Parts: sequence; structure tokens; C-alpha cells
Amino acid sequence: MLLSYFTLFSTAFLAATILPFYSEVVLFALLRAGGDPLTLVVVATLGNTLGAVVNWVMGRYLLYFQDRRWFYFKAEQIERAQQWYGRYGFWSLLLAWLPIGGDALTFIAGTMKVRLSVFIILVGIGKATRYISIVFLSEWLA
Repeated sequence: MLLSYFTLFSTAFLAATILPFYSEVVLFALLRAGGDPLTLVVVATLGNTLGAVVNWVMGRYLLYFQDRRWFYFKAEQIERAQQWYGRYGFWSLLLAWLPIGGDALTFIAGTMKVRLSVFIILVGIGKATRYISIVFLSEWLA
């Protein structure tokens, strides 16, 4: 079972980055195999939240390289994203679990220099809620 937890943690971690992983599928499979729901939710939430911290760190230090030729984003794109984030504020981090835009949101939070403690709390709540929903869905389908 330890390997199952490691697999869930890893897929949840990678799913929070820009890589295309889907930890919900692994969580659902482990629930169907009889895994403890509470432990699985904690492992998945921890992995996914730590993956989001990687995005935050990249966003936090990304702007130091914006004058480089290889830099991917245009200044207008960064400014537009920061204006959007400034409009909705750090509470929008509760939506970091969304499959579209959630990873970008955690990245933008880093560029906006959101305190890491606030970031971890809000992102963790949102991601835990998503995984708890998967547990209830699994129970409902059983």
C-alpha cells in the first residue's frame, strides 16, 4: 500500500504543475481498491499543494528573467494576468483546483508575491475540497 500512496502523491504533485497528469483517476482507483479515504485525501492534498508551491516559486522568481531572449511571456501578458489577479485577490486561490486556469493561478500568485503561508492555506483548502468530492463521488457510484 505504501507504493500506492507514493504513486498518488507523485501524480497529485505532477498534476499541480504544468504537466498533464490526472491524480483524480489514481485516487478513484485506490478508493475502489479499498484504500482508506481519509489517508488518500491527505496524501493527494499534500502532493497537489506542494506541486502548486513549485508553481508559486517559479512565478515568484520568473520576473527576474523577463529581459532574456528566451523568456516565454510578453510583458503585456504578465501585466494582464497581474491585473486580473489584483482584481479578484488572493481569495481566488481557493479555485486553484480548477483543471483549466488553476495552475496559472498559482503561478500568478507567485508573481504577485502572495505570502507563502496564505497561499498554502487557501490552495490546500481548495484542493482538499476537490479530493473530498472525489471520495463522495466514489461512494455514490459504488
